Amino acid sequence: MNAADFRRAMGNFATGVTIITLDLEGEIHGMTANAFASVSLEPLLVLVCVDHKTRTHAHLHSKKRFGVNVLAKDQRAISEYYARPARTHEHAEEEAGARFERTRHGTPMLNGALAYMECRLHSAEEAGDHTIFIAEVEDVVVREGEPLLFFRGKYREVGEEIEK
Repeated sequence: MNAADFRRAMGNFATGVTIITLDLEGEIHGMTANAFASVSLEPLLVLVCVDHKTRTHAHLHSKKRFGVNVLAKDQRAISEYYARPARTHEHAEEEAGARFERTRHGTPMLNGALAYMECRLHSAEEAGDHTIFIAEVEDVVVREGEPLLFFRGKYREVGEEIEK
């Protein structure tokens, strides 16, 4: 087994797509993440896994507050924009249609996302070339719509419901 085999196997696990957002000195920073999951209901905890090489990695350690935006099916361009390794964040609206509001803590919240979670860093655990950031959810916003999905390296949308 090698990294390519492992990556192909993991590609068979369909995921939702999120954008992790944070404010750093008035500038919006973000990254696309599908390594995201709920951890606990008491307290309300989520996790996101972030590659050490990303700019967002260092910002999460220093800022300790971030947002998780669950993307709707019409937000593929936003996912692609924030998945690029080299970009300037000030062009997100022009290039991808990403518009943000700020929470009372100043965290960027993506307009049109299916769900938004305001998070405060609880702990961080090094795991290979990533860090697992565990955060307490302090606030949520939920909207109607269909999710953007990722499966076998391609964006997808929800299909038909499976009957019993």
